[in-house]
Amino acid sequence: MAKSRPGRAGGEESRWAGARQRLVRLVRSVPLARSVGAIVRKPYWERPDSTYLVRRWPDLTAACLGTVFFWLSLTPSLVPRPWLLQGVVGGITAAIGYGLGSIGSTVFRALFRWRPGEKARARLWQVYWVLGLVLTVWLLAESDHAQRRLRELQGLPPSMAWHTPLIVLIAVLLCALFLLAARGIRLGARRLIRALHRFVPLPVAIGLGVALSALIVTIGLRDVVFQRGVIDIADRIAYATNGGTKEGVQRPTSPLVSGGPGSLLRWRDLGFQGRNFVGSTPTGQQIAQYTGRPAKDPVRVYVSASAPEAFSSRDPFEAKARLAVEELERTGAFDRDVLAIAGTTGTGWVNADITEPLEYMHDGNTAIVAVQYSYLPSWVSFLVDKERAAQATRHLVRAVLAKWSALPEDDRPKLVVTGESLGGFAIESSFDGVDDLLARTDGALIVGTPNFAPMSREIREHRDAGSPVWRPLYDGGRNVRFAQFPGRDLKRPSPDTAWKNPRVVYLQNASDPVVWWSSDLFLHRPQWLDNPLGPDITPAIHWFPVVTFWQTSVDMAVSYGVEAPHGHRYGTAPVDGWAAIVPGEGWTPDDTERLRQHMEERESPY
Repeated sequence: MAKSRPGRAGGEESRWAGARQRLVRLVRSVPLARSVGAIVRKPYWERPDSTYLVRRWPDLTAACLGTVFFWLSLTPSLVPRPWLLQGVVGGITAAIGYGLGSIGSTVFRALFRWRPGEKARARLWQVYWVLGLVLTVWLLAESDHAQRRLRELQGLPPSMAWHTPLIVLIAVLLCALFLLAARGIRLGARRLIRALHRFVPLPVAIGLGVALSALIVTIGLRDVVFQRGVIDIADRIAYATNGGTKEGVQRPTSPLVSGGPGSLLRWRDLGFQGRNFVGSTPTGQQIAQYTGRPAKDPVRVYVSASAPEAFSSRDPFEAKARLAVEELERTGAFDRDVLAIAGTTGTGWVNADITEPLEYMHDGNTAIVAVQYSYLPSWVSFLVDKERAAQATRHLVRAVLAKWSALPEDDRPKLVVTGESLGGFAIESSFDGVDDLLARTDGALIVGTPNFAPMSREIREHRDAGSPVWRPLYDGGRNVRFAQFPGRDLKRPSPDTAWKNPRVVYLQNASDPVVWWSSDLFLHRPQWLDNPLGPDITPAIHWFPVVTFWQTSVDMAVSYGVEAPHGHRYGTAPVDGWAAIVPGEGWTPDDTERLRQHMEERESPY
């Protein structure tokens, strides 16, 4: 009987099976392929034993939460971020997410005995790697588009270098650095506990080891890294800068300014910002050349943080204030039309865009006085000198008010106060509230005050119903009004609404991170994200716990990277502010427009 031959289908199947087997053997014979295959089957590393604390594979739960936090950091915030800072904020937020996930995973393991099997764990890691890579690439592309849209919204060119690989690299390296530091601390704590266990029971050793480790880390970060490291370096740099003078600034020849002939304050003692302030005072001739009218040389008084009189007194703030009043009397400041008290920022800076419009508006018949409480950068002053700002300015306001109030009411200048950023906070802290400010002055121009400033916070909390927190309407706009675009905002709630004197003008940009930064952002959604959003805030912005706090913190560092009126830039808006508060005699809207244009075209003195 003849043997049957296999069919065509069976023969082809056998050939394909043989080919697959040969291909598998060939791939497995290549070392790299074997390694890749092993990694795909088991995409994580199992530590040999529990003593491996630093060199061990990341926790899956912590890695997932850290990655999600990184994704959230890619969402837009108040101002556009450059790619370098995006990498930094991404790394910090990823590290925070990883830490939270690690804590949650540790608690779960302590409460429950269940653990995923090796196969399930491998599958979970495989899903993480695939989805993580795909979603990260997609979200980075979306973040790029969102940043470009935000730039267009705030009047910046849409072109921007968004280096995606470098963002990821910086974030991963920074997160890994935090992770290694945390594991190193944990390793040190474990060894300390073991050492203590030789002398005390284990529970006591654990408690003491954890407490001592926390104390060592706290002291190390606060006293060594921050105080003796960051703050000391910033102080040395600021001190060296404070001893210099900006190029082109020379000692004034006018006796009407501090540091000039007959002044109670020496030129060399005014500090960097003080010399800039008085050395750039416009002359009456310069003002008259612009206005076409006779003008006086303005009065500018400045008492620096390094004034010798302050060091020889028990109360340096009181001594500075007393010296400032004596200098005002010497220069005849109380005989001027307008007397302005200016709060300074951390370095002692007074914005020329605030002071010069007032002097031009009143043909130089003005006097401006300021006291420096610190020469440190504003971010350092915010951390360590905030109360000094309030104390120094409060003493100045009290001293000037005491002298001014003693003068006949019909024979004294109009008294106004002004300040930007920390200077605005210092001015606000010098009064007991809005009513006190209105009762004791003839007006105020406050620019970009921090969120913790007491008076502006009071106004936001008690604003009229229906008005957004970024443009609050207070008491129907009777005395106080907020503006980002003064031409239209100062007419709110309507042009027919009576605006009584004295007037207080707040210049506040909806996108200013200095105004909105608060530790509350860690866990609470801010009101400035409620609808309607500010005119220069993208609808793509959202609040996320912890993440939004770090984003806003980074935004403060780049808040000057945009153009006015966005971020922490206010440009020539003070011209409109002063025109509303203390306009010159016969002042018209055309005069405001002309002065604003002049301020934009002139070269800022400092």
